[in-house]
Formats: sequence, C-alpha cells, structure tokens
Amino acid sequence: MTDPKICNDHYMVSQKSRRVRARKLFKGGALVLLAGLTLYCFSSSDGGAQDGDPAMAPVLKLAAVKLQLQNVSTQEEIPGRTTAYQIAEIRPQVSGILADRLFEEGSSVEAGKQLYQIDPAVYQADYNSAAADLQSAEANLASIQSRQSRYESLVKINAVSQQDFDDIQSGLAQSKAQVAVAEAAMARMKINLDYTKVLAPISGRISQSWVTKGALVTANQPQILATITQLDPIFVDLTQSSKDLMRLRREFGALDKIPVTLQINEGEAPYEHSGQLLFHEVEVDRTTGSVQLRAQFPNPDQLLLPGLYVRANLELHYPNSLLIPLKATQRLPDQSLAVWRLGADGAVKQARIQVKRAVGSEWLVESGVSAGDVIVTEGLIKLQEGSRVEPVFEETTSN
Repeated sequence: MTDPKICNDHYMVSQKSRRVRARKLFKGGALVLLAGLTLYCFSSSDGGAQDGDPAMAPVLKLAAVKLQLQNVSTQEEIPGRTTAYQIAEIRPQVSGILADRLFEEGSSVEAGKQLYQIDPAVYQADYNSAAADLQSAEANLASIQSRQSRYESLVKINAVSQQDFDDIQSGLAQSKAQVAVAEAAMARMKINLDYTKVLAPISGRISQSWVTKGALVTANQPQILATITQLDPIFVDLTQSSKDLMRLRREFGALDKIPVTLQINEGEAPYEHSGQLLFHEVEVDRTTGSVQLRAQFPNPDQLLLPGLYVRANLELHYPNSLLIPLKATQRLPDQSLAVWRLGADGAVKQARIQVKRAVGSEWLVESGVSAGDVIVTEGLIKLQEGSRVEPVFEETTSN
C-alpha cells in the first residue's frame, strides 16, 4: 500500500517542474517574437527609405521617345452641300408673242447665245418711227444753223436787229434739244427691239423651257422662261462650329490659304479635284453656334450638282512641329496634360504641356516641351519626381 505522504511529495515536485518548463518556454517564445519584430521593423525601415528616396530606388528600364521637329499634316472633316457658282433666271424684258425657242433643253449654252425670239414687228415699227423723228430734228437743226451763221455776219453791220439775232440763237438751242430727244427715243426703241432677242446672260446648263412657242409673255413677268446654272467651278458651303473656327483662325490666320478635298460617297475615292477655302461668314448662327464657310472646286466634268451632300476635308499643315504619343500623357486634376521628361541626370520630372489637336495616336504640341527632350511613354504609374529611368527608345510617327 502506497504511503500518502510520498504521493503528495511527488505531486508537488511534478507541479514545480511544470512551472519551470512553462517559464522557460515563455521566455524562449518572447525572445523569438522579439527577434521577429526587430527583423520586421528593420525590414520596414529599410524599405521605407528606399520608397522615400528615389535616388536609392533601382533604375527603371522604360520605353521613351526623343522629340524631333517634323512637318505634320492632318485633316479636319466638315459636312457641307454643293451650291451653283451662278444661277440666272431668264425672263422677258419686253412684252409680245413668243415667236421661237432657239435652244435644246438641258444643253450647255454660252453667254450671249440667243434663247428665244419675241415677235419684233411692233418694236421694229417703233424704232423706224424714232429714226424718222431724229432725221426730222436733224434737218430742222441744219436749217437753223445756216440762218444763225448768216445772221451772225449781218448783225455786225446792223443789217438785222439784235432781237432777230437773239431769236435765231434761241431757236438753234431748241433745235439741238429736239435732236437730243429724238436720239434718246431712237436709242430706247433700239433697246426694246434688241430685247425681242432673249439672250443667255451667263454660260452654263439650261433647264427645260417653261413656255412654248406662241405664248404671250410680258416684260419682267414673275414666271421664268428657263434657268441657266453655271456648274464649273462650283461652291461647297460648309458648316463649322464657332469654337473650331476660332481655333483655326488662331493657328492659320487667313483661312483662304487652306486647301480642301472632297469625299462624295463613303468608301469611295475622294473627288479628283482639290479646292480652295474662300471665306467664312462674319456672323455666328445664334441657334446652332455655327459659322458658314465656302470653298470653291473645279467641276469640268460637271460631276458635282447643286444640293449634293458632301464631306470636305481641310488639309492642315504644321511645319516644324512636335508630336507626343497619347499614351505618354497624364491628365492632372485640373484637366491639364503632363508628361514625364527625363533629365540629363537620368531622373524624371513632370512637365505640363499645351496641345493643339490629336493627330492619330499622338498629340500635336503647342508648348511645354522642346525638340530633343526625352519623354517616357510607358510605366507612368511607377514614376514619381526624381525616379531614375533608363530609356528604351521607340520610333516616332513621321508625317
């Protein structure tokens, strides 16, 4: 039988041994934990130094471009419609019966070609009468001039009275006035006689005739006889926003130097003849905020007809300009654009830029960078002021 005292002593020894082992384990764990925390803090302190000091960071190998001056060409598309160069509505200038039509409908006519003939009988008679009145006035003038010549010599020797001489002088002046009136009347009758021949005022394509032979026409009637449209050259009226127009004015000044090309149908080749921008209106449309521009194009084959919807491309040329890839720029909180420019020491610095327009996948630069600058184009999110970069140059677009 086991002694209870012995069992109690053994229990007390066991408990003491367990406490000793527990204290040792705790001390060892604390040492391990302390060592781990020290190592973590050291590592964190070291990494933070690297992040806070770009000079201590590794050199990043990133794509970059070196800016070079180049001649840049681009297009700006504007919708528009074709407009006839000239349109003439043919109306009679004297009244009468239409005796004949002297053109083929839809044909091309030259300026001065006779189109219609109005019965000239009445106007010929009026002209003949005016011619006779002129002859009578001229005969009367010749008689009075002879008398005046004789009276002039007689009055010097008092063979006729001064009153008689004054009367003949007055009669001579009246006779000259009658001749002038007769000449004017004859000229007027000649004009009316000529107006019986209705002539083409301009060259172009003539429409159908709206009247037929035998019709009664009156001077300056509302109804037109026909219409002549000049198609070569031809105008294209364009509609552009006032904002874009102001930008073009700032960039190019006189817009009449800008060449223009036409796209008639989508997917087809452009119109073979290039045109020239002529002018723009001086007033902005208050409802749309747009401005009308007009361009002129050769149309020798009369392919372009009035009212045709087209798309015009302004050919814009920027000599000695800089291009920066779109991917090389970042939008700042104030909506301005910035790039990372590499300095001579291999560190980058952010530079704000001003741009004129996008040209394909690049920005056309206005200010902020210069030729020869090296611009980082990839990995922008990795960069901060002073980051060190080894550039890997890529090709730039040539225009």
